[in-house]
Amino acid sequence: MSVEASTTRNGQMLQIGDQFDHYQIRAHIAQGGMSHIYRAYDLLAGKEVALKIPDRTMIGDPAQYERFQRELEVMRTLNHPAIQRGLSSGQYNNTPYLVTELVTGESLRDVIQRTAPLAPEAATALIRKVADGLAHCHDNDIIHRDLKPENILITEGGQPVILDFGLALTKGSHRVTYANLSATAGTPEYMAPEQIEGARGDRRTDLYALGIMFYELLTGRTPFSGDNPLAIMAQHLNTPAPRLDAAGVPRALAAVVARCLARTPDDRYADLHALISDLDNLDGVDTSIMDRAPEPGKGPGFWRSPVMTPIAIAVVLLVAIIAIAFGLQALR
Repeated sequence: MSVEASTTRNGQMLQIGDQFDHYQIRAHIAQGGMSHIYRAYDLLAGKEVALKIPDRTMIGDPAQYERFQRELEVMRTLNHPAIQRGLSSGQYNNTPYLVTELVTGESLRDVIQRTAPLAPEAATALIRKVADGLAHCHDNDIIHRDLKPENILITEGGQPVILDFGLALTKGSHRVTYANLSATAGTPEYMAPEQIEGARGDRRTDLYALGIMFYELLTGRTPFSGDNPLAIMAQHLNTPAPRLDAAGVPRALAAVVARCLARTPDDRYADLHALISDLDNLDGVDTSIMDRAPEPGKGPGFWRSPVMTPIAIAVVLLVAIIAIAFGLQALR
């Protein structure tokens, strides 16, 4: 049956066998911050695809259609085994959707949870493949801006595939504001300091996120963690990442990760090709970064940033509301 209501009115997920436009739903694959992703059968093309449909909270947001159009444009620009291909986009019953190739495999998040910490050789080989795909993005003036283990699938053949270009920045693209979203683009554990401060980011921003994932593969944990996103973001700005050589990682490899995670973008690798060169020639890596004094933190500037100021105000207001609520309860 065709199900307009389950997606656009009742907010329920599509079910197996439902038809959305000319796509028949076969399985629900994943749910992200803004979309549901389904395994679907294209009744016109006669093949399985991945169908991306906005979450019910995003339906009616005019920016969502533009987001999908941009994402399709990005994926059609790229042609690399480590990049998911975009096939088409459209609207059905006033709901935008995006169609991509169906990539099957295990998310890098699942790989980390199941096998990390990986041996240095295995972690390096995996990151090397991701870096190659990311370099292809950057060579085409596309910055991903939301790299994280959930956005990378590992196929049965061991090929990582980068997914979800919904927050990608293209050359000359303007800033798009989405309803129900904060102005911060990214995921706290993988956000570069400049993203936290409100900058749009560049190649070195993606490189920082790649360094976080490299660290996580080698240790089984991210370098920064906390009870809430604000605590994590503050650490990115003010706390140096724990040294990997202290955890038994070879010094050269620890130096590569440390350079990826430098707080100041100019202190990171200039581009992915420079990183790949070091990964391919670890014996020649300059390890002097391991002997430098830790970079000074950003201090109060964290709270003065264009992103964090409204968040800080909101936190203060929330605490005040909770305090008033408890006070009223006590008076009853």
